[in-house]
Amino acid sequence: MATTTRPALVKGSRSSRSTITLKLLMAASGLLFIGFVLGHMYGNLKAFAGEETFNNYAEHLREFGEPILPHEGFLWIARVGLLAALVVHVTCAVILARRAGRARTVKYVVKKNTHSSFSSHWMRWGGATLLLFIVWHLLNFSFGKVNVSNGETGDPDKNPYRLMVDNFDVWWLTAIYLVAMVALALHLHHGTFSSAQTLGLTGTARARRNARAAGLVIAIVVAGGFSLVPIGVLAGIID
Repeated sequence: MATTTRPALVKGSRSSRSTITLKLLMAASGLLFIGFVLGHMYGNLKAFAGEETFNNYAEHLREFGEPILPHEGFLWIARVGLLAALVVHVTCAVILARRAGRARTVKYVVKKNTHSSFSSHWMRWGGATLLLFIVWHLLNFSFGKVNVSNGETGDPDKNPYRLMVDNFDVWWLTAIYLVAMVALALHLHHGTFSSAQTLGLTGTARARRNARAAGLVIAIVVAGGFSLVPIGVLAGIID
């Protein structure tokens, strides 16, 4: 009498599918952050146009979508969405890092990385640095509005431009900000390429070169654009 057996699942296939899903979630949330930092950088550069222009831009963001949305409704939708994307991005990164650690049961005696970039090795430490900076940045400019130049909180004058200038007039805060921008540049450089690779956009040598070039351009534009504002304040260009 013939018997039939059910085909067994390939060992580790479920784990492999889960890993792919985590990488796709990281790529999607990473691309969302790239779009956000580009827009945020553009808004920050309005500081070079003067106090009135910068404050009008900040007020426009609060009023965006009215009367369909309540006052600051658009900002809160964006904040909640970005927070959710951040939780997804960090959670996926931690899970993938732990899996990679468990998979590497034997440590390398000599570790040579001749084909990988410095930014790829900086991803975990850079990610942790950026996470700490984001917490401080929100306290500094969004929720707490901590003015380190005089110790005030809450921005009583409701003047985003003045709050920004007062903070970046403090050299050590500007130094922290610029260090964070270096971490952001490295993260964007490798993260852009990794996202393209996860999405299947690096199948040829030319596509890989284009992805690396895109990562380099995005890193320079975003980190450089953000850095211009505190440097402009310290140099007296933005006053």
